[in-house]
Amino acid sequence: MTHVLVTGGAGFIGSHLTEALLARGEAVTVVDDQSTGDFRNLAAVDGHPHLTCIEGDIGNRSLVEQVTARVDQVYHLAAAVGVALIARQPKETIQRNIHPTEMLLDALVARWRQGDPVRFFLASTSEVYGKNPKPRFSEEDDLVFGATTCARWSYGASKAIDEFLALACHREYGLPVVIGRFFNVVGPRQSGAYGMVLPRFVNAALANQPLIVHDDGSQVRCFAHVADVLVAVLQLMETPRAIGRVFNIGSDQPIAIGELARQVIAASGSTSTIQLLSYAEAYDRDFEDVRRRVPDLSRLQATIPHRNHYDLQAIIHKLLDHARHSHTAPPP
Repeated sequence: MTHVLVTGGAGFIGSHLTEALLARGEAVTVVDDQSTGDFRNLAAVDGHPHLTCIEGDIGNRSLVEQVTARVDQVYHLAAAVGVALIARQPKETIQRNIHPTEMLLDALVARWRQGDPVRFFLASTSEVYGKNPKPRFSEEDDLVFGATTCARWSYGASKAIDEFLALACHREYGLPVVIGRFFNVVGPRQSGAYGMVLPRFVNAALANQPLIVHDDGSQVRCFAHVADVLVAVLQLMETPRAIGRVFNIGSDQPIAIGELARQVIAASGSTSTIQLLSYAEAYDRDFEDVRRRVPDLSRLQATIPHRNHYDLQAIIHKLLDHARHSHTAPPP
């Protein structure tokens, strides 16, 4: 039996990953401090004989040494989450992103150098591209961040350091690492409390409340269902050609945020209106956003056979159905 560690496994993506790993017959240890995750997200697998849940900070060295001692794979998803949180807590964002990654890699390199066959997946983000103006981002593109006086860029910069650390461990020691840059992953159990736009829209529409659109709504994003994203992640971890490489993971079908709001209202049959809110009102006076964020998926598609199953309309309808039938729908 393969033994797997999932950091941040009580979060949105982490809980879905944990369920998928258990369904494959693997033993899973979840570590989560519940700062943004919640062990209730794992209710469907509560009591599973191959699941171990530990509430703790993966930035604790003794805990890292304990949970990495015998695992075969590590999926590192624990990180600061969401633009709203990053804007409020830039210092914590930097510390929570870099320090645990460094400790996990140190522990795994030590085991690898002793001959243990361990693998490491780093969940990174499209935020590492910063404000690169290209219409589509590919993995070898330059990372273009704003000034250090703008806290907005602390998240992308700290996740880029995580990538550098993981790739350095691969180059120097041969540690098998795979890096996935996620682009707007959505699905059941995702909260809008940290700025995630689609769950905010869905919950507001179902309550017939205004859908809050930041700035003028012309920002362009792509949305992928968590089930599609995790199929790609698991395939990459089983593909030798993926080792030591970085992959964009998500959808490459763009939509403007204002149009997304209109589609959610139409699909839900809501009487909601759209309300524009400036970035200064939503976050800070110095907040900067990226106008367009669309991934080039050529490398991913050339490496694994996976293609996304859900288009945006299907995603919206599934999220609406889930929110309507959930007794614990996340707040807008």
